[in-house]
Amino acid sequence: EIRKHPGLTDEDAACLAAAKLAEQQHHTRMWYRVGAIRDLTGGRRTRPSINEKLQHKLDQEVREMFALAAQDEADSKPADEVEQGKLLKPVPEPENKNVATIEFNASSCAVLEKAGKVDVLIRRKGKLDCPATCRVETIDGTALAGEDYMELRQMVLFQPGETQRRVTVQIVDDNQWEPDETFFLRLSLPAGGEGTEVALGRKSVMEVTIIDDDQPGIFEFRRRGLLVRESVGNAQVAVVRTKGADGTAYVHWRTRSQTAKEGEDFHGGEGKLVFEHGETVKNIEIPIVDDFEAEKDEHFEVELFDASPGSGLGHITKTTVTITSDEEFNNIVNRLMLMTNTNVDKFRLHSANWVGQIKDAMNVNGGDIDNAEAVDYVMHFITFGWKVIFSLVPPTGFLGGWLTFFVSLGVIGLLTAIIGDLAGIFGCLVGLEDTVTAITFVALGTSLPDLFASRGAARSEKYADNAIGNVTGSNSVNVFLGLGLPWVMAAAYWQYKGVEFSVPSGSLGFSVGIYCATSITCIALLMLRRMLPFFGKAELGGPRAQAIVSALFMVFLWILYVLLSALKTYKHI
Repeated sequence: EIRKHPGLTDEDAACLAAAKLAEQQHHTRMWYRVGAIRDLTGGRRTRPSINEKLQHKLDQEVREMFALAAQDEADSKPADEVEQGKLLKPVPEPENKNVATIEFNASSCAVLEKAGKVDVLIRRKGKLDCPATCRVETIDGTALAGEDYMELRQMVLFQPGETQRRVTVQIVDDNQWEPDETFFLRLSLPAGGEGTEVALGRKSVMEVTIIDDDQPGIFEFRRRGLLVRESVGNAQVAVVRTKGADGTAYVHWRTRSQTAKEGEDFHGGEGKLVFEHGETVKNIEIPIVDDFEAEKDEHFEVELFDASPGSGLGHITKTTVTITSDEEFNNIVNRLMLMTNTNVDKFRLHSANWVGQIKDAMNVNGGDIDNAEAVDYVMHFITFGWKVIFSLVPPTGFLGGWLTFFVSLGVIGLLTAIIGDLAGIFGCLVGLEDTVTAITFVALGTSLPDLFASRGAARSEKYADNAIGNVTGSNSVNVFLGLGLPWVMAAAYWQYKGVEFSVPSGSLGFSVGIYCATSITCIALLMLRRMLPFFGKAELGGPRAQAIVSALFMVFLWILYVLLSALKTYKHI
């Protein structure tokens, strides 16, 4: 990620890495429930806050991932379907339409000595509606006029509308072996001129190489050693073809492990390097493995052998490739790892001591003011008292967390008794039966954290199993512990007193029946969403319109359940 987005600061890169780690880790149902409650109360979040810039980077990664996948699919065509030998189009240069620009078509070319001549193309661009004149002349290099080529001094005239002219330079074939030699062609503007604006382009000098064809080419490495960084990706080992470039020739190569091992530090093996007609330099690409570990320099060898018939091997047939550790990158990674660990530690669910718990409870978003939102301040103000009370519970580091567990149960039991009495008093004040109060306000209060926890699990987990586990786990605790334990205690108490303990069922049977009917309907809807293409074959998500309709239908079932249960309680049905 650091290499993909070099513009990121160290703090942003560390935050991005912490967010990646939080997404990839497996989380329990309790993690999502705690996260939902903290979001509701403005507490310290369980996952890093991603600002708009970093979110844009993450979205860009997803787009690049799909673009690369499409490119890989396009690049997987068979070799015979790909156009071979097709040159890339050069980057167009801006043209000045008011000036006639004259230049060579290429800055260099090569010609076999036995060809006897070389044709050079001169082109004009820009202003074309007037004549233009230039001078072309040869200049000695290692090749000498009269011995290796015939001197040329010529005026070239472009008629109006004419864009190309050719000049020919005669090559002397003396049948004597000699190294490849070069001479130059130079364009110049004549003194005076026709009053037309004419200028020379960037390619006003051209290098011509005369390739000696009296001996076949030989292959060798350009250097005896090559130094590459571990993060280079592919090592480019240059092989040169000298003393001839006539026809197609090849040479085999292989790698030999030394301190660098095949498969661990590089991917080598054997291969054949093919040179087409006129090619003099080609590279062997050897992938280098970047293991992101600090280690000593390592090396391996590359060897040339078995050249094509008529060709040979030069003096440098072996070269050593040394892989150096990328110290600068290692230092950056070490610093970012330290910052990332610091960011990850901030989002742990528990604190190691009472001071940390109380500080988190008394500050908005656990003290992370920069990432706090307006709703965090509002919910922090509303729930401040409850957060401070629960911050007095012993930290989980004491006695393996058992002390925290039992003290939390006691505090929850106390708060449950208080909330139950307050709900009963509220029902009396507004004229609601206890049953109606229980299935509306009390049920909403106990289920809202599960709703947000399930939503968080569905959005974050690869599989949304925890989205169901939150609800079933919470309801199991509410029914078996929240209701069962007080009833057991009450039954034991009245049994000890010798009094029969009886609880009137009221409309409980009717309410359970309605609940079962609505539950079966919801499960049937989920099964239909899984199987039918109309819903996208998805229990969660899918087409937006169908998802909204499904959600509204389930909310309607809940309202119907509350309405029918309330009517039964008041004996209207």
